[in-house]
Amino acid sequence: MTPENSIRQGWDKARRHVGWLRTEGIAKIVEEDNLRPINRTREALTKWRWRRAHGVEPGTARPVYLVGVQRSGTNMLTRGLERAPSFEVHNENDRRAFRNFRLDVAAAERLVASSRHAFVLFKPLCDSHLTTQLLDHSATAGQSGAALWVYRDPDARARSALAKFGDANLQAMRSIADGSGLDSWQALGLTATQLDYVRSLDWSVTTPYEAALIFWALRNEIYFSLGLDRRPDTILTRYEDLLADPVAAFAPICNLLELEFDPQYVEHIEVRHAPADPAPVAPHVRDLVDAMLDRLQSASTDLQP
Repeated sequence: MTPENSIRQGWDKARRHVGWLRTEGIAKIVEEDNLRPINRTREALTKWRWRRAHGVEPGTARPVYLVGVQRSGTNMLTRGLERAPSFEVHNENDRRAFRNFRLDVAAAERLVASSRHAFVLFKPLCDSHLTTQLLDHSATAGQSGAALWVYRDPDARARSALAKFGDANLQAMRSIADGSGLDSWQALGLTATQLDYVRSLDWSVTTPYEAALIFWALRNEIYFSLGLDRRPDTILTRYEDLLADPVAAFAPICNLLELEFDPQYVEHIEVRHAPADPAPVAPHVRDLVDAMLDRLQSASTDLQP
């Protein structure tokens, strides 16, 4: 990356954060990024006490990968699991495990090997297309990994993505279509059929909202193209289910991880229904999104006991 591009990206990032601050407010940002010092200090002390009383032997921790599409509620789920003292959490901005929001696999492996927590959680959203590789690599290393794929209503996710990232999805799709972005993380994991689909669209008339919907559909299809729907070490979680009934939605996660449920995992979640509010978009975009949503919802239903 040239210095000019690096500077431009820095300015773009700063501009998006200012815009997000205006639309979401400082309280939302503080809560989402867990910036309250008192909370972080209290959690650190709780985890220290847990390690002293129940810490596992180094090399026996289980890696857990929280994956899916950005702005799908993964921060809310991370906050819940972070409250479990048996969890060591590395978010995507944690430089101990990530480089520019991409997971450093070797560093992550060292963190898991040295941890005295029962679980080490990573949130490699930009590497969701590597989920099977991460799980298989963990198994080879003698670790029993697990993956949590989270999805959200496409229109709600599109609005949230636009609020925080602006037209980033549109720019990514355009670069994939013209060939300049084929080595970007947004393109990695897409099938030849998906790439042909992206190239077939007229991105000069596609709106940022439509691009955010298309991005949602393409990235969530990776869940199926990787065969994650057939793996016993992976579970699909719907954000709206967490909002409507956090305790019930958390139960499959606890079952997968063999984790005893604690009400503190969901006490930060404001129980509410989040009805979809679809915006008018091109018919081919709505058809793509509806088909993927039906597929995800069917897979979620199949997972219910």
